[in-house]
Amino acid sequence: MKIKYLLMLTVVFVLILSACAQPTQAPAPEEPAAEEPAAEEPMEEAEAEEPMEEEAEAEEPMEEEAEAEEPMEEAPAVTELNILWAQWDPADQLQQVADKYEEVAGVKVNIIQEPWGSFGDRFFTEMAAGGDAWDMVIGDSQWLGQGATQGHYVELTDFLTETGIKDSVTPATLTYYGEYPTGSGQYWGYPTEGDADGWAYRKDLFENPDEMAAFEAEYGYPLAVPENYEQLMDIAKFFTRPDDGLYGVAIYTQKDYDAITMGVENTMFSWGGDWKDENNNVMGIVNSPENIESLQFYKDLYECCQVPGLSNAFFTETNDAMLGGQAAMSMNYFAFFPALASPDINPYADDTGYFPNPAGPDGAQHAALGGQGMSVISYISDERKQAALDFINWYAQDDVQADFAALGGYSCNQAVLESEEFLNAAPFNPAFAETMTFVKDFWNIPEYGELLEVSQRLFSQFVVEGVGTAEETMNQIAEEHDAILRDAGYIE
Repeated sequence: MKIKYLLMLTVVFVLILSACAQPTQAPAPEEPAAEEPAAEEPMEEAEAEEPMEEEAEAEEPMEEEAEAEEPMEEAPAVTELNILWAQWDPADQLQQVADKYEEVAGVKVNIIQEPWGSFGDRFFTEMAAGGDAWDMVIGDSQWLGQGATQGHYVELTDFLTETGIKDSVTPATLTYYGEYPTGSGQYWGYPTEGDADGWAYRKDLFENPDEMAAFEAEYGYPLAVPENYEQLMDIAKFFTRPDDGLYGVAIYTQKDYDAITMGVENTMFSWGGDWKDENNNVMGIVNSPENIESLQFYKDLYECCQVPGLSNAFFTETNDAMLGGQAAMSMNYFAFFPALASPDINPYADDTGYFPNPAGPDGAQHAALGGQGMSVISYISDERKQAALDFINWYAQDDVQADFAALGGYSCNQAVLESEEFLNAAPFNPAFAETMTFVKDFWNIPEYGELLEVSQRLFSQFVVEGVGTAEETMNQIAEEHDAILRDAGYIE
């Protein structure tokens, strides 16, 4: 019994031990064991993510560095632009406006000024060499043909059209400062400094009751700003009083460059005349009856009423005649009228008024164009070309143009010219704004210099020296112009 009992105890004890040992000896059962890799995957992902988080943390300073470097990445590739222009007040005014562009875009703009006498020679010498000394030039309207056909200028047609700049300026200025060939719809310049011939007059003389009564008694109509050239002639004769040192007019007569041609154009265009027809023919156009009559009128005005000593006069001399109290009326570009409006310069400043070029006998009213357009030089790098276009796009904005006008610049922007601020900013601005709607110009083809030499020489000979007749003069100009144009292939 004891043995049996002991055996039974032993079996029970072994069973108990076996039961107690089962959890540790089982391979944790197989299913869980099979799931262990799946159970460990989150741990592996967590372990894998930790380095990524560490990398992200490590990358944060790099991102901060990248953020810190963003201004450098956004900084313009071109940091400086050079624009060539003539040496005069509008160039100083443009520089003041351009200085603001550096604050806006980080690009410094330098207006390089060259005296008028050497302006053209310096520019075209550089262009002949394919030079890139300047990114842009604000060149005379007559330069358009040479700049376009000889490859000096970048065509701006798409740029001016797509930005809407083309529609922001007066149509006449777009044509004469930007378009070549005329009527083609191809543009090479942005109208920058509008200018044209106008007139200054002595208000104290015109508004003097005694003078008014005497004039009306002699001519049968009230003394006032002339509406046409017939009235201008009457007024000029009325105020021509050599014994008093007073004369009716101071008009352009200078033989150098384009002065007397621009002066004659003021009558020629208002008589309905022109330099050519739509096919560049000049015979019968240059020597038309209208042109002949207008030239004779200009000579008559010079002979009867010009201030003595002004046989070679341009803008300085006609202004001086007003400053000295010698002229009742003077012809000049509007760009030179600020001197007459300054009490520090002109003792008659408060008594000086301004009016647009009068109409001719049949009512046509035009004025000779001055001023310039801004063109991009073709020889600079693409980066600089884009930087130049960016500047023009900024400069053409209405508010920037208003700033230029407020400084005394002659904007071509329609909104500015029509604004009360501009019209009231200077006593000559209303006349200027009106004039810029009816300007006309000389030739702008590459041969303009040859054509200009002919008109300068022959107008001076007839008007100043008294050589030949108006008809002979215009006939000779027509013949010489015709020969130049045929040699150049404009006329077959």
